[in-house]
Amino acid sequence: MIIKMPRWCSYMATTTQPIFTPQQCDMVIQAGHKQKPEVAQVGMNKPGGGVDKKKRTTTISWIPFDKLPQMYKKVEHQLSLVNLNHFGFENVRITEPAQFTEYPKGGFYDWHMDLDINGAYEPPVRKISMTILLSDPSTFKGGELEFMENNKMPDLKQGQAIFFASFIRHRVAPVTKGIRRSLVMWFGGTPFK
Repeated sequence: MIIKMPRWCSYMATTTQPIFTPQQCDMVIQAGHKQKPEVAQVGMNKPGGGVDKKKRTTTISWIPFDKLPQMYKKVEHQLSLVNLNHFGFENVRITEPAQFTEYPKGGFYDWHMDLDINGAYEPPVRKISMTILLSDPSTFKGGELEFMENNKMPDLKQGQAIFFASFIRHRVAPVTKGIRRSLVMWFGGTPFK
């Protein structure tokens, strides 16, 4: 039996307007800088994962839920709207703290998906991923967020968010000038049915 998805269903949605003001973006950047920075890894802490400069060069930190509760509340509200209007996934909620990322000149993240393909390290299953551009786009070059699906490359404004299904392959192209800062979050729950 072939199940057809409803016409309204999509696996990628960009907010029409920024959901954070430039001042709110600065608050998130400051909160990210107050947390312990880490060299980003690949492989979701699985065997064979770890630091791999050929696949990913960026610094990350994790923003605890109690540090920016209004930010989390705003993102959760936006998630519920986007899921209702675009994805239609069941049992979706914030499952992990927000990741603050900084891509300096030369920083990048090669093609990847945000979920564990074999499910050995889930649940919760990552279902929807989100990126909010925190930097003013005029302050850096390169660093485009690219998607394999139809070769899509959204042109995000500062504070604007893109939500996409965590199983879509994507990458961050190398930054050629300045620093690209973003907020990354994942939403999920029980396995897909």
